[in-house]
Parts: sequence; structure tokens; C-alpha cells
Amino acid sequence: MTSATDPLPHPTASTDRPRPTATPTPTPAPPSTPTAPPPDKAPRWSLPALLAILVLAAVLYGWNLSGSGLNSFYSAAVLSGTQSWKAWFFGSLDAGNFLTVDKPPFALMVMGLSCRVFGFGTWQMMLPLILTALGTIWILHSSVKRVWGHGAAAVAALVLALTPITVAINRDNNPDTLLVFLMVGGAALALRAVHNGRLLPLLGSAACFGLAFNTKMLQGYIALPAVFAVYLYAAKPKLVKRLVNLAAAAVVLAVSSFWWAAAVSLVPADERPYIGGSTDGTAWNLIMGYNGLGRVLGGEGNGGGGGGGGGGFSGTAGIGRMFNDTLGGQISWLIPFAAVALVGGLVLCGRAPRTDLTRAALVMWGGWTALHYLTFAMAEGTMHPYYTTALAPGIAALCGGGGLMLLRAFRADRRWVWVLPLALAVTAGWAIVLLRRASGWNPWLWPTVGVVMTLAIVGLFVFRSGNRARLLAASVAAAVVASVAGPAAYAWSVPSGSAAGAMSGTNPTAGPTTGSGGFGGGAGGGGGRGGFPGTAGEQAGQDAQAGGQADGGRPGGTPPGAATDDAATDDAATDDAATAPGGTAPAPESGTAPGGTPTGGGPGGAAMGGGGGASTELLSYLKKNQDGAKWLLAVSSSQSAAQLILSSGEPVISMWGWSGSDNAMTLARLKELVKNGELHYIQLGGGGMGGGSTATSEVTEWVQKNGTAVKESDYSTSSSTTSDSTSTPTSTSTSESTVYRVDASDVT
Repeated sequence: MTSATDPLPHPTASTDRPRPTATPTPTPAPPSTPTAPPPDKAPRWSLPALLAILVLAAVLYGWNLSGSGLNSFYSAAVLSGTQSWKAWFFGSLDAGNFLTVDKPPFALMVMGLSCRVFGFGTWQMMLPLILTALGTIWILHSSVKRVWGHGAAAVAALVLALTPITVAINRDNNPDTLLVFLMVGGAALALRAVHNGRLLPLLGSAACFGLAFNTKMLQGYIALPAVFAVYLYAAKPKLVKRLVNLAAAAVVLAVSSFWWAAAVSLVPADERPYIGGSTDGTAWNLIMGYNGLGRVLGGEGNGGGGGGGGGGFSGTAGIGRMFNDTLGGQISWLIPFAAVALVGGLVLCGRAPRTDLTRAALVMWGGWTALHYLTFAMAEGTMHPYYTTALAPGIAALCGGGGLMLLRAFRADRRWVWVLPLALAVTAGWAIVLLRRASGWNPWLWPTVGVVMTLAIVGLFVFRSGNRARLLAASVAAAVVASVAGPAAYAWSVPSGSAAGAMSGTNPTAGPTTGSGGFGGGAGGGGGRGGFPGTAGEQAGQDAQAGGQADGGRPGGTPPGAATDDAATDDAATDDAATAPGGTAPAPESGTAPGGTPTGGGPGGAAMGGGGGASTELLSYLKKNQDGAKWLLAVSSSQSAAQLILSSGEPVISMWGWSGSDNAMTLARLKELVKNGELHYIQLGGGGMGGGSTATSEVTEWVQKNGTAVKESDYSTSSSTTSDSTSTPTSTSTSESTVYRVDASDVT
């Protein structure tokens, strides 16, 4: 619904009337005259429509869900959090608490609690994320309904549910699903505070954004300037009161944002894990560097700019990045319409009072969209396609609310009669461009979109005036269908398993592979990385950036020779359904562990490759000869460690983190662990990371000099029976990796 100041209110007979600022004296209608329902009474179709959208979303987010599509980096951390409360609090990758993941732990905490209650497994991990994804739709629907009414709210909810990249990431255990839920909750509460002038919703908004910060740090703050500006200008209290309220909200924001970092800093460095992603082991460095301006400016482990780190995932940085071949099909379908709806809606608000809720909502969601768009478009650091899911709520709200305002203006004012049809025509035209990029993929779809939208626009003009409301409504419905047909097809490709990146936990995407080119450089133009989301070419680029993982698996992928969980773990449960709360069974379903670790061993006696895979026999050998050590093994990278944690159910050390720049393992630290009997086995090589740092060189040199290489004949039954002409190496040494045993006696 519109505010009372909307210059073009819809007819009184509508079931979606504006809420007047002053209640006029009603004129009783004759008994025989049909009257419209009260403004606060929902039309009969509203709740069923919302429930249908939620059911549709639940199917898209949960159908055919498999651990093979999850990010093993986060899966391993969740498993570790079920084994150790200390790991749960710090967000440690391993239950021994050597190193944390490179994000704050709030999303891991949520998933970890679910797995402690229901047992560790794919569904147990994903259940809270799917519920928060559905909650995001419900909150957005409620917020849009309060301003524009039920019809606009239904359109907004549908657009959000069908956004392709949102469907892809909501099926993954990355933290973005929870991040968007918290930010949308914060924005909705801020709008409520603007409307009713009360302090409590504003404080709730600040708490939500603070928790968003503890989910993905500074990305949770992107929309905050819009929230601040809208409340400061449009809230009902006087200016001084507004400033006081904002100051109180700032205190809540600071507390809810920095409680974890402050708690971490109070723990002595030798009693806490190294904070992954930082250069000095502190949460504050992680906030300001790797997860701060480094994401926008590059550096701090975030690649070398649009043509480097950013380009390898989302194309070259630039104002047109959202429309390139990589991101266009993921998020850009309705951006042109949202932009027209925003500008048109603001013009239609005219000289409305300062406290006008319609304009406040337009500025809120428009600012949300613009801030996220500019941040993602211009980011020179790491820029994964799934980050753009944060754009979806703003786009959806503008399409629903702003679109309704354009429809009313279309009907009421000849000066506006061309705006809505033009916006719809541009939407259909851009959808056709996106669909034609995927040569041979559903070739019938783009002509259908064009025909349906053409008929819808003709219907709008034909049925614009007169008493033909149902025919006009049918034309509007046809326009909505044509607008969301392309995104819906991309979205369905994910649960159906036909999306190019549907099974990529590292970089999940929706839809088919598309060609190069487009605005801002295509996926292949990212500094020579090449490839597209979910394809082998793009994965090679990701692996190269991540530290040479191209020869071995990837998070959410398939490492070579990964071990079966039940064969490699002596006492771990093999059926997640039977796992007690807090259990440590690493395999949630037969065949695959969350994060994509296959539960079938590789060729007999195969050594660990770059991705951290290991044969059943080798893992069994390491466990049998662990000799009371806290950690089963130390490896170079977090990718390798995560795969092995999921395969074995045992703590595994990542010596240099995800990006290879973590200074977690030094020679002095290694000697201490070995001397104390906490670590006996170290893997060197294997496409590991560390970037050739001094610490890496010192550790490598010392282990090679003092350690004993583990012979394959020590654990492999096949090596002794293989003929000389086909014999395997006499140790785990390959061109990729070697496992060494070190003991306290080796420390001098």
C-alpha cells in the first residue's frame, strides 16, 4: 500500500488500500452496495500465496541436497565444533584447536548446535540454514506488506525465492545465508522503528547487524549507511531524540559486533588457536585486513585485484560487473526493472512529509541495493559470485513495492503510461540476452519470454481503463511470469543437478555455463584465470589462487583416494542417524561426507595428494600409530586438512591456513608439539601452501632432515605383491607429497 501522501493512490475498491494518516468519518454504504474489506484485513489469497512461495523455496533449497555439494572447509569446522566446545566457540578447523577458519564463528555455531542435538550430517548441518533462508523470505514479505500491501509483498517474496544465486548459496554451508537473514531482519526492524518511532526495534536492528558482523565481518555492514540515513531523516521523533536513539543503537551495534573479538583477545595467545586469515593470530587483524578492506582493495590474502583475485571468480572489477557472463545469470535479471522502479517511486512520492513511510522504504531498499552493487562491482579483492546473494532482498523489495507504484501511476496518469511498459520490455530484453548466452540450453525459453511479455504489455494497454480489472490483473500476472521465468529456470537447475556449479561447495552457482564477453569482462577475462563458475577451467583458476590445489580435490569436491570413514575410524559411528548428540561420526550419509569427501578409497596404497585425500590403509596406519598424539597429521593447507578431518574424524593441523599466508606454524611451534608428543606425522608437498615463506622453508628443511619418511610397505598390503615393473614408490613420496614421522628424540 502507499502512504497517505502518495499522489496517485489506487481506487477505493482495491483490496490493498493505503493506510490514512488521519481516519476520516466513514460514510455508511447502502446494504446492497459491496464494500471493500478494511485496510488491515488481508485478502483471502495472501496467506496461501505466501505459503506456496515458502513451499516452493523449501523445495528449491532442500530437494536433492547432498553433502557432496557442501564446502568441506566449513563442514570440517562444524564437525570439530561437535567434538570440542572450545573449537565451537573459536570456530576452529580442527578439534585440537590449532587454527580457526578465516571467518568469525557465528554461522558455524548455529550449524554446530544443530549437529550436537541431531548428530553430525548433511541435513543436520543444513537445517538451520534452510530455515533462516525461509525466514528471510517471510521477513521481507512482512516488511514490504507493511508499506505497499499484500500484492507487492507476494511479488517481492517470489523474486527473492527464485533469485538463482540465492538458491545456489542457500543449498550450501557457507555463511552467506545466515548473513542475509540477519541483515534483512535488521533492515526490517529499522523500518519499523522509522514507522512507530520506538527505540526497541532500532536496538533490535543494531543487534541484527552486529550478529551479521560476527557472521562475515565487514560485509554485514554494507547496508548500514542506508539504515542510518533513513532513520536519521525519516523517523518520527524530534532530531535530538533521533540522535540519542542512534547513539544507543551504536552502543548495541558495537557490543553485538565485537564481543567475540574481545573475548578472543582476552585469551592468551598460547591458549587459543591461531586465528585463520590473520597475519598475527589476532581477530582484530582479521577484521581490518583479510576480511576488511582487503576484500575491496585486494591484498591481505585477497588476490591482486580485479584481474587477479577478483577476476578469477567474478570477472574484472568495474561498474558493469553484475551484467557479465559470470554474474549476469546469477543476479542481474531484474536489476534494470528495480532501478526504474526506485527512481519512478521516488518521483511519485513527490513532496511527501519527512516521515513518509513509502519514501523511507524506497530509500532503505534502494540504498541497500546501490551500496551492495557498488561494493561488489568495484571490489578488487576476492569476489565470489555467491556474495551477490546479498543484492537479492533489495532488488526483490523494489520490484514488488516500486513495481506496484508504477502500475498505479500507469493507470492513473497519462504522463506515466509509458514507464511500466518500458521497464517490462527492458526486463524481457535483458532476459533474452542472458538466456541466449547459454547456447543450446532450453532454447525454447527465450522466445517464450518474449512472446508472453509482449502479450502482457499489450494487455496492459488494452485493459488499462474501464471496468476490466480481472483482465488487467491477468496481464500483470503474465508480465510477472515472463519476468521470473528465466531466473526460475536457472534456480531449478540447482536442485535438479543440471547447474554448472551446483555441486561446488567452494563456488556454488546456478544455471548453465555461458560464453565469454559481456559487460565488464566475462568469466574468462579475469586475469587469465579462465573458466566459468563450476567448470573445470574456473576450478583450476581457483585452485591456483588458493595454493596449487589443481592436482588434488577442493572443498566440496572430490579428492583423490579419499578414505572410507568407517574403515579409517576404529570407533566412529558410520550411521549419522544413530549418532548421539555431540557424536563425532564424520560421515553423514553412505558414500559421502559433508563437504564432498568420498568414502571410497583410491587405488591401493595411494598417497595423499594435493587435496588431502588418503587411502584407507594409510589413514588406518596413522591412527594405529598415533601413540596418544593430539593431532593425527599436519598438512600444508586448510583444504587438505578439512578433507582429512572429514575422512578420519580426527584433528588434523593446517599449518598455513586457507590462503597460505597464515603464520600459524613456525619451527619453534612444531618442535614444541613434537617434543610434547602432540604430533608425530607431517605431510610435506602435495600442492601445499605457505607461499615460500621463511617459516615454510624452515619447517620443511627441519622435517626432511630429522624425520623418517613413511614407507608404503608399512601400511599397504598391495605394495609387497606388486611386480617390480609396476611397483609403487617405497614411501608415500610422490611428485606431490611425502609423510614423515618425527618424535621427541628428533628434537635437539
